[in-house]
Amino acid sequence: MAAYRTIAAGHEAIGEFEDRRSRFIAQAKGVSSEREAQAFIDEVRARHRDARHNVPAWILSDGREKCSDDGEPSHTAGMRTLEVLRGAQLADVCCVVTRYFGGTLLGPGGLKRAYTAAVQEALASAQKEGILVTRTLATRVTCVIPYSAYDRVLRMATDCAGKVADTIFAEDVQLTCLFRTGEEQRFVDAMREFCNGEDLCVVGEPAYAEM
Repeated sequence: MAAYRTIAAGHEAIGEFEDRRSRFIAQAKGVSSEREAQAFIDEVRARHRDARHNVPAWILSDGREKCSDDGEPSHTAGMRTLEVLRGAQLADVCCVVTRYFGGTLLGPGGLKRAYTAAVQEALASAQKEGILVTRTLATRVTCVIPYSAYDRVLRMATDCAGKVADTIFAEDVQLTCLFRTGEEQRFVDAMREFCNGEDLCVVGEPAYAEM
């Protein structure tokens, strides 16, 4: 996976759908592990401990995913929630849909529509609030340079489509830039040429980051 969308750290998207007095409240949050996903599920269940169902689904960027119907008829709730997340090309995200029963049975078709609609409302809310972000497989390159070379190296990084991730001003300047994985070599080569063959760059392992 070269890139995926998720919900920005520290934010939660909420959407609600109602059908025949049954309320479906979808709550979605960015997570980075199964442990974080479970912690969010537990948090929502505590928040809505009086609800009849709290249906969870999560997808991680490493391909792992999980869902549960939490007592609803099979394949009417958890899988529908998961399919909406998949369809939106989301990863590292957990969504829990809380259902407050309104007294009328909705049937399998009604449940599928309701769970789908609630999750779609949450994602629409995230889009509107600007908290849906794209993470791209990126590689960090760090170099230590004299102050006199700082402006030149900064331009080189920009010309190579890099993004400054961190700068430490000490006796020299330690500059860390992010490049889409596969594009960092152009900057490394340019730096080697600029430094007359000296290799000043330390290249990190690829990891997902907002670019």
